Amino acid sequence: MPQSIGETMKGRRVRAAEKLPAEGTQARRFGKTRFAQSTALLEDYVELIADLLTGAGEARPTDIARRLGVSHATAIKTISRLKRAGLATARPYRGVFLTEKGHALADRVRVRHRLVVDLLCALGVPTEAAEADAEGIEHHVSETTLKAFAHFLKERR
Repeated sequence: MPQSIGETMKGRRVRAAEKLPAEGTQARRFGKTRFAQSTALLEDYVELIADLLTGAGEARPTDIARRLGVSHATAIKTISRLKRAGLATARPYRGVFLTEKGHALADRVRVRHRLVVDLLCALGVPTEAAEADAEGIEHHVSETTLKAFAHFLKERR
């Protein structure tokens, strides 16, 4: 009978600890993850703002907050961060708009998201689960891995 995931992971944890990567390699890996986590929030906001602008013609902070499941104050704070980063502008009573830089980021994030979803679906993951899982994966996957995903999907056709 197959081992449970917990038992398998427990055995792997012991083996992994025996083979620690070099300090510099491990620090780079953790640094990449920290960077991805810090940019993931901005990427989610930019992608949503682009979708709202395309679908509804406007992206109001209230709509952004509701769709992301955050408070209005949190949305306002993050929109301010987008503005400081040169990704968005906001006009009183007119909502939030993306700069050229913001649109470019939204396009990159959307392509990454679609590629991850397509790969997960190709592996047999149901579409709804693939969409949800892609929300996390898309921010952490490298360009090298994305190219491998695209190559894999192309070869399957």
